[in-house]
Amino acid sequence: MAVKERTTSFDIAQLAGVSQPTVSRALSGSPAVSEATRKRIEAIARQLNYTVDKNASSLRRRQSRTLALLFFEDPTPDQSLINPFFLSMLGSLTRTCALRGYDLLTSFQQLSSDWHVDYEDSHKADGIILLGYGDFEDYRTRLDQLVAQGTKFVRWGSPDQGAAGTVIGCDNVRGGELAGAHLVAAGRRRIAFVGQASSHYPEFDDRHRGLCQAVAVAGLDAEVVAQVDALNTQQAGYDAVHELVRRGPAPDALFCASDTIAIGALKALGELGLSVPADVAVVGFDDIPAASLTHPPLTTIAQPYLLAGEMLVDALLKLIRGETAETILLPGRLIVRGSTTG
Repeated sequence: MAVKERTTSFDIAQLAGVSQPTVSRALSGSPAVSEATRKRIEAIARQLNYTVDKNASSLRRRQSRTLALLFFEDPTPDQSLINPFFLSMLGSLTRTCALRGYDLLTSFQQLSSDWHVDYEDSHKADGIILLGYGDFEDYRTRLDQLVAQGTKFVRWGSPDQGAAGTVIGCDNVRGGELAGAHLVAAGRRRIAFVGQASSHYPEFDDRHRGLCQAVAVAGLDAEVVAQVDALNTQQAGYDAVHELVRRGPAPDALFCASDTIAIGALKALGELGLSVPADVAVVGFDDIPAASLTHPPLTTIAQPYLLAGEMLVDALLKLIRGETAETILLPGRLIVRGSTTG
C-alpha cells in the first residue's frame, strides 16, 4: 500500500487559488494577506491536516550575514535606470558591509513590483537598505507594510511626511539655503527653482523651501522665486529652461534640484544663446562625477555619499541587533565651480 505523501503548502495554494508565497504569508500571520484570504487558507490547511515544519521555519530565520540593497528605477539616458548619485554610494555600501563581516545582495526593483511583500518570503538577507522611491505618496504605504511585517530596513531620503523607518539622509533644506545664499551673494535676483516641489518628491520640496528661505533672509521677496516642475532627468531640465524663457523674463540664476536636471539645463541655455554664468548662473545638487565635467563645470551641493554608505549599513546592523537606530540628516557642502563664477 502506497504511503500518502505529506501535504505541502503548494497543495493548499492550488486548492485556494493563490500563490504558494501567499499561503506562507497567511499561515505566518502576515498582514499583507487579507482577512478573507487568510481564513480560507487556514480552513483548507485544517482540512488537509497541514502543519508548519517548525525546524525548516527556524532554519529560514537564522541570520544570513547578508544585507539586501534595493535600487528603484529612475529614468536615465543610459538605460541603467539607477540614479547616478546612488551609483556613487554603492562603493561605500559594499566596502562597509565587507568591513562589518557581511555580504551585500544588490537587487534592482521596479516600482510596480511587490517588493514590499516579496522580501518577507525570501529570507535571503537579514535586513534591507532602500535607495530611491519614485512617487513618495505611493512609496510610503509600502514602508508601512514593511514595518507591519517586522522587516528590518533603513532608507536614504527624507524623514518628512511622517513616513516609517529609520532614515539617513541629507539636510536638503540647509542645502537649498546654501545654494540660495551663494546665488544672492553673486548678485542674482531672478532665481528659478527647477524641480518638483510637492509632497510627492519631499527631497526636492525641501531644497526648494531652503532656497526660498535664503532669498527671504537676504531681504528679497521669496514669492518671486519662479518654479517649474522637472523630474530627475536631463530632458526634464532641458524642457524646463525652455518653459522659463517662454514665460519671460528669463531668470538670471537656476537652482536645479539635481545635477542630472542641471546638465540638461546647461544644454538648453547654450542652445538658446545664453552664456553661463554671465547671463544665467546654475547650481545643481548631488555632486555626481559628471558635474565637474560639464562646460562650464557645475557648481553644486555635494551630498556626503561615502559617509552615507557607512551610516546606512551601521544603522541597519543596529536594528538587526535589536537596538535603536536614529534618523540622521547629514550636512551638504557647497562646491563652487565655473557655472556660477567666471
